[in-house]
Amino acid sequence: MRKELLPGEQVLTITRQQARSLVLPALVFVLVPALAGFACAWIIKGNPQRLAPFITAAWTPWLVGACLGMAAWVLLAYCLKRVLRWHSVRYILTSRRVLAKSGMFRRGEWQVSLMAVRNVGIEQGMIQRSLRSGNISLDTGHSGVYLLKDVPEVGKFRGFILDAMDQLPRGEVLEGEVLPDVDVSGLPWEVREGGRDER
Repeated sequence: MRKELLPGEQVLTITRQQARSLVLPALVFVLVPALAGFACAWIIKGNPQRLAPFITAAWTPWLVGACLGMAAWVLLAYCLKRVLRWHSVRYILTSRRVLAKSGMFRRGEWQVSLMAVRNVGIEQGMIQRSLRSGNISLDTGHSGVYLLKDVPEVGKFRGFILDAMDQLPRGEVLEGEVLPDVDVSGLPWEVREGGRDER
């Protein structure tokens, strides 16, 4: 992150999305090995031969391997994928910008200058309110609205954004300061508005 900072810019806070999206993967991570262990014990005791007489004891290692393979596939394809997706999303607030980064292999990133932000809003669902998380919308007017989803401690994060906006330098040309009119009477005729004087 240090290489990406502008001169004089400081990182104020870095956060990830609320971890509530990991509740179901955590339950699956606990239940799938338990079910796989139960299924392997059931297979080793010879119960498949009672259900289907054509299954012999020689099938036992293959059935146990298939059971363990399915459990590993669920853990990798579902649980690990969700954890990596959650881990790859970061929200970074600096003294001049808000950055959102996502993805590990396919990287996505957007940033908003705090000088362009006109309004900072919060939206919360019922579950988000109970977990003190929410979505922060950054209204930039002409560019549209940027959304930070599932920000933990959403009220504090919005406070950090507003404090950073208050600390921005005032009266710079970047904020749209009106420049004074220039006296063009001393300029050559070619560059004055209206073109060359015809004589």
